[in-house]
Amino acid sequence: MQKFGFVFPGQGSQKLGMLSELAASHAIVEKTFQEASDALGMDLWEVTQHDVGNTLDQTAVTQPVLLTASTAITRVWQELGGSAPAIVAGHSLGEYSALVCAGAMDFSDAVKAVNQRGNFMQAAVQEGAGKMAAIVGLENYQIDEICDEAESVGIVSAANINSPGQVVIAGEAKAVDRAIELCKEAGAKRALPLNVSVPSHCALMRPAADRLLEVLDGMTINKPAIPVVQNVNAEITSDPEQIKKNLIKQLYAPVLWVDCVKVIHKSGVNRLVECGPGKVLCGLIKRIEPEIVCFGSEDPASLESASAEMHN
Repeated sequence: MQKFGFVFPGQGSQKLGMLSELAASHAIVEKTFQEASDALGMDLWEVTQHDVGNTLDQTAVTQPVLLTASTAITRVWQELGGSAPAIVAGHSLGEYSALVCAGAMDFSDAVKAVNQRGNFMQAAVQEGAGKMAAIVGLENYQIDEICDEAESVGIVSAANINSPGQVVIAGEAKAVDRAIELCKEAGAKRALPLNVSVPSHCALMRPAADRLLEVLDGMTINKPAIPVVQNVNAEITSDPEQIKKNLIKQLYAPVLWVDCVKVIHKSGVNRLVECGPGKVLCGLIKRIEPEIVCFGSEDPASLESASAEMHN
């Protein structure tokens, strides 16, 4: 059997009707959603399948929904006889899914934590005051220099280092708009605002980080049973106290996804399963480390072929 890893997506991967096919053939999916719904007092499966109240894209709902979807997929994997991954990592919110998978966090604790994380993030910045934008086709150092220049009108910085030549910036709306202009002048192929309600992974999230600290202080974090690569430093961290510090810092520091994927590859893993709806991370990983083969998991056919591939 080949060594393989799991990666877990963050916000933006949610979609209406997700995991419906998987749920039809594996009861554990809805059971997992029921567990999360009981923890929050909110029917998360109903939200994912019908979203009558238009809440699926609200940060405080999206976060527990995606964590639950990812956890449900890992549980189906176990039902299919799949062995544990050699290494795990998650993008932004996905780091919590990775920690649950690694046994470092209790599932219902994590569901409550990310629900509050979403509330704190939303409350930290007034609606419309913050913004994020994707910049394609510039070097990281150019984007850092442009953000430094745009800081004359407000807070803005690199938020997600997603793949070579693709960086997301975040900050105050007017500063992000200024940075977009400067990126276009510098020759960016694309510089587009993202449809998000919260400017994550920048200094505007410090108030949210202070509040999240209180929540995580009240939770037990265990030493992970599987190596977890964390976003803020792209390092494998096993000390529970350090894991918690990194989760707090992750709210206002950039997600070093390129470096995380390189660490996974250096560990001898060249097969990954993206445990969540869609294949956003698979697309990024292909650009970061073309030798890594990444499999989707959102429907029975994808998950079964991934499982067969890892265990042949």
